[in-house]
Amino acid sequence: MPNTEKSNKIIVGISIGDINGIGLEVILKTFQDKRMFDFCTPVLFGSNKVVSFHKKNLNLNTSIHGIQSLEKVVHNKMNLLNIWKEEVKIDLGKATPDGGKYALKSLSSALEALKNNQIDVLLTAPINKENIQSKEFDFPGHTEYLEDNLEGESLMILMTDELRMGLITGHIPISKVAETITPELITKKVEIMEHSLKQDFNISKPKIAVLGLNPHCGDKGVIGKEDDEIVRPTIAKIKESGKMVFGPYAADGFFGSETYKQFDGVLAMYHDQGLAPFKALSFGNGVNFTAGLNKIRTSPDHGTGFDIAGKNKANTTSFEEALFTSLKVFRNRNEYIELESNRLKIK
Repeated sequence: MPNTEKSNKIIVGISIGDINGIGLEVILKTFQDKRMFDFCTPVLFGSNKVVSFHKKNLNLNTSIHGIQSLEKVVHNKMNLLNIWKEEVKIDLGKATPDGGKYALKSLSSALEALKNNQIDVLLTAPINKENIQSKEFDFPGHTEYLEDNLEGESLMILMTDELRMGLITGHIPISKVAETITPELITKKVEIMEHSLKQDFNISKPKIAVLGLNPHCGDKGVIGKEDDEIVRPTIAKIKESGKMVFGPYAADGFFGSETYKQFDGVLAMYHDQGLAPFKALSFGNGVNFTAGLNKIRTSPDHGTGFDIAGKNKANTTSFEEALFTSLKVFRNRNEYIELESNRLKIK
């Protein structure tokens, strides 16, 4: 791990997100509290000029330590790796080409450091999915970009202490959801979630619920046949392997009756089926965790917040939760890998 000779603190790389949004606000507010340095060493990938603009605009006194290379990281400080020096026009609250361009510069630089083991985990501030599009970033969001650049197959999980919501299909049009749902895809996402619950959350025998695709799970074919012909048989087959997988459940009753509290993880068939109830229950406190990859990435559960950017109104709770989740997952995963390695040696 990076800098193990100097400190055993986890090094958290942070991408700044859209420079016109609330990303830097929640970052700077979080690390105003110097007690945060007891838990980790943060490294911000960005520009001193951009950070200074936000500090001045928000009247924040967060102490920043500028570095020119990751070998110069200082523990007990908020490190800022300057990855561009040019002046950048900041238009708070607006989606501009520069907002996307420099969000990608920050993200790609942080990702490279993650791949090279110069940082331990990646914490991403929100991007605008439209203005970041380019030859280098032709993806619906962070999750797909990271999957393309790291090892493994991803599963987006939105989570709190009470609810971990995974998505069988992610950022795709609703018109393509039914044709995308296959036994192979369901099986793969269940496997990723189960493995993540074991290695990342220290749950030895996780219980996973799978939501149905159609209203009322199709009502025995009256409202669609996919649940009876694809989902139900697939869950039954997965169960035969010993996994504790249950369903399909009709989403409305599942959340209305708080049945989700009985499970360690829930898999929704499509984006809004899972994230609408999740955000209704947990918005502002949730964490976006990318499971299934060889590196750890978390993010707050909110977007760029253009409507409140620069107004000193952004809440840091979700960002802080994302930070602490990344630290917890890092420790759990390392412990899991060590235990598995010892088991193999014994065998």
